[in-house]
Amino acid sequence: MHRLLLLLIISATCLQAKRPNVLLILVDDLKPAIGAFGDKIAVTPHLDKLTNRGIRFDAAYCNQAVCAPSRFNMMLGSRSTSSGLYGLGSDLRKSFPTAVTMPQYFAKHGYHTESLGKIFHIGHGNHGDPSSFSVPHFKELVVEYKLPESTDGGQLTREEGLFTNQGSRDSKGNLRPRGAAFEAPDVDDEAYADGRVAAETIKRLTAAKDRDQPFFIAAGFARPHLPFCAPKKYWDLYDPAKLPLAKIDSPPEDAPPWAVKRGATGEISAYKPVPVKGDINDTLARKLIHGYYASTSYTDTQIGKVLTAVDRLGLADNTIIVLWGDHGFHLGELGIWTKHVNYEMASRIPIVIAAPGVTKPGTSTRQLAETVDIFPTLVELAGLPAPTGPQPIDGTSLVPVLKDPTSRVRDHAYHCFPRNGKLGRAIRTGRYRLVDWRPIGKPEAQPVYELYDYANGQVETKNIAKTNPGVVKKLSSILARHPKAAKSSR
Repeated sequence: MHRLLLLLIISATCLQAKRPNVLLILVDDLKPAIGAFGDKIAVTPHLDKLTNRGIRFDAAYCNQAVCAPSRFNMMLGSRSTSSGLYGLGSDLRKSFPTAVTMPQYFAKHGYHTESLGKIFHIGHGNHGDPSSFSVPHFKELVVEYKLPESTDGGQLTREEGLFTNQGSRDSKGNLRPRGAAFEAPDVDDEAYADGRVAAETIKRLTAAKDRDQPFFIAAGFARPHLPFCAPKKYWDLYDPAKLPLAKIDSPPEDAPPWAVKRGATGEISAYKPVPVKGDINDTLARKLIHGYYASTSYTDTQIGKVLTAVDRLGLADNTIIVLWGDHGFHLGELGIWTKHVNYEMASRIPIVIAAPGVTKPGTSTRQLAETVDIFPTLVELAGLPAPTGPQPIDGTSLVPVLKDPTSRVRDHAYHCFPRNGKLGRAIRTGRYRLVDWRPIGKPEAQPVYELYDYANGQVETKNIAKTNPGVVKKLSSILARHPKAAKSSR
């Protein structure tokens, strides 16, 4: 009897040891500004190498183009319209106290789970989700400066206050100063958070190598999120005179006014020398574009260090590696900067999955994919039972596509964004995007539609909903298959 029990224990241990490790790489505000995705500007040799290790998703989309909800989408496998978690300050455990997040699910099946850097959004009243991981989170800064002039002589800036839950105002109620939108000091990589996250991730991988337990490590990198602060050597990779400005810098014709934000408004206006309101001139626009790409190259190098460690430690043959950007980013297209809209530049994201023995190196697919698909995909790759909640599981496993890039598991991607008292629920097909706008809390109201055709480009020029009623009818019938939007949890 004892011998049988011992054999069962040994068998279970061996089975667990054979399970693949998971390395989840999250990058904040990273659109497909990667050479391997076809971006001719980006200097991203390490992300290119990672992309060529597995399968590239050329039609992947976030479920909501803003940091905290997008991360909830991934970790819960639930769309925002299912969870009601639409805001930066949304509290996961108030809405779903018994939710089983992706790392919790892996931990329940014998994995050691860890998180470093920006995984859940921390700030704006949000404290992340410590219960999701086996050990305390390795927290790092999102907004960080090295030059005194960037912070009016070392003051706590507005965005620093928000991202550390100290608020945008000081103890006297005065609005904190704006920090710089960019800086380029001649410093080492670890002077900024992403360098330190990479170094700590390598330490965790080294420790995990000798642990008789599969690991799930989530490493989150903050750049190219604003402010565009990166060591000078990464700025020097680019000639600013050769950085192109957005060719289409006006909003789509016939777009409803609430669907668009213009110029220096919202997030970007929290940084100097961006005007508090109004347009961003070409000189400043080129500097911001330079900063975005310099920041992307900086993070590319940090991810490269982690990937080198994976190979050096002999972990590559049994480690699934996923690259995911939480949402896209406008660099002046349509006159828009940052995200917070339903358009292509804000919604399209990079997803790369390298799964040893499953994916073939250097492959790509046009399969439409969503952030919520990553949870069930990783679970199936690990040989675990499909997740069932208790939160809604909206994702679809992409494993059939990993095995055969021509396979199809869905005919559209779904996303949403609330703006100006209205909720825009959207679907993206291979050719079109339909957005259905209705007042929040009034799902029976008459919708206002946006319809865009991407056959001739990725930047919207004209809302063609009124002149294409047949396409609207067809796509709205697809959208009607989705449940009504949940009320906000806040």
